[in-house]
Amino acid sequence: MRKKMKLLSVFTICAMIAGLLGGCGGQTQDTSNEAQQVFVNIGTGGTAGTYFPLGGAFAEIWNNNIKGVNATAQSTGASVANINLLKDKKVEVVIVQNDVAWYTENGEEMFKDAKYANIRGLTTMYSEPLQIITTDPNIKSVGDLKGKNVAVGAIGSGVEANARQIIAAAGMDFEKDINAKFLSFSEASSGLKDKQVDAAFLTAGIPTAAIQDLGAQNDVHVVPVDGEVADKLLNKYKFFTKFTIPANTYKGQTEDIQTLTVKAMLAVNADLDEDLVYQLVKTLYDNHDRIVAAHNVGKNITKDTGLEGMSITLHPGAEKYFKEEGLLK
Repeated sequence: MRKKMKLLSVFTICAMIAGLLGGCGGQTQDTSNEAQQVFVNIGTGGTAGTYFPLGGAFAEIWNNNIKGVNATAQSTGASVANINLLKDKKVEVVIVQNDVAWYTENGEEMFKDAKYANIRGLTTMYSEPLQIITTDPNIKSVGDLKGKNVAVGAIGSGVEANARQIIAAAGMDFEKDINAKFLSFSEASSGLKDKQVDAAFLTAGIPTAAIQDLGAQNDVHVVPVDGEVADKLLNKYKFFTKFTIPANTYKGQTEDIQTLTVKAMLAVNADLDEDLVYQLVKTLYDNHDRIVAAHNVGKNITKDTGLEGMSITLHPGAEKYFKEEGLLK
C-alpha cells in the first residue's frame, strides 16, 4: 500500500511538474508572440520643418491603432536623405516631395546614377510651396540673389534640388553666382537673424515654423517665383504648379506672393507587407484630428486628395484602401 501511495505521489508530482513546464512553455510562447513587434521607422526632416511634427503624429496614430506596431519618427535631411534611408532599409516610411520620388523611380536628376524602382507611393498629402525668405527689403526677385549668401537647404535635400532649379531658371550659375550655404531650416533662420545669410530657400507647407520664428523679431519678405522664371520651371518640370502664399501668412508679408509648389507624400518600399500598408493608410485618415493638431497643414491631408500628384507606382496596400473608399477604379 505504501509503495502504491509512493508511486501515486511520484506520478502526481511528475504530473504537476509537467503541467507547470507545459504552462511555462505556453507562457513563453505567448510572450514571444507579444514580443514580435513590427518596427516602423519614419524618415521626416529637420526639427523646425513641417515633416517632423507630422511624422510624430503619424507614429502616435500607428502605435495607438495598429496592434504590434512600434513606430518612431526620426529627424533627417528630408527628401533625398529619406530616399537613401529607404533604399538602405533603415526606415520603413518616408515623407518626400513628389518630384524627388519621381526622380527616384525613374532615375532622373539627383538619382540619374542611383535609380530605385522599388519605391512605392502610400498617399499624397499637401502642397509644399517654394519659399524664398529674406529680411532684406532690397531682395525682390530671384535675380537679386546674385552675389548673396543664400541658404539652399541641407546637402542632398529636396530643397537643394529646387534651389538649383530656380537659380538655373533665373539664368544664373548655382556655383558661381550665389554663395550657397547648405543649412537646415533652423540654421537658415538663425543665419537670417544674425545677418550671416541674406536669403533662404525653403520648400515646405505654410506656415513654416522656422519662418514664423524668424518673424517674431524681424519683418519677413517672401521673394516671388513668378513671371519668366516660373514659366521656365513649369515647362521643364511637370510636378510644379502655381501657388499663392496668402497675405499675412508671415509677419511683414502684407501682400499675396506668387510662387510654385510641389506636394509632400508618403512612400515605402515595394516589399512592405500589403496588409500593414493598408492599415497605415486607413488609420491615418481615420484619425485626421490628430494630424490637424500636429500642424496647420494637417487640414489639407484628406483621403479625397490622397492621390492628387501621386507621381510614382502606388503600393498594393494603398491601392486597396483607395479602391474601398471609391477613390480609385
